[in-house]
Amino acid sequence: MEIKHEFDGRKGSFFLEEGAKRFAEMVYVMAGPQKMIIEHTEVDESLKGQGIGAKLLESLVDYVRKEEIKVIPLCPFAKATFKKRSDLQDVLN
Repeated sequence: MEIKHEFDGRKGSFFLEEGAKRFAEMVYVMAGPQKMIIEHTEVDESLKGQGIGAKLLESLVDYVRKEEIKVIPLCPFAKATFKKRSDLQDVLN
């Protein structure tokens, strides 16, 4: 499964889906043109323990680096992962 990205100009998500079912999703909202708030991360029970949440966050970080966007992680999972991984912290606001 590949991580996909959707964005409507204000809100968006990085997600894994198969058919019509989303198995994992990291949801964000823009708080201005160069500022993103990560609101929520959810991973289906069937994928727990496989590092899927971290992969979603890595995809988000790749995206914001290209777009020169700073991140505010309100989501507890994203906040904890940023604390553990100094390689991702350059995107924090």
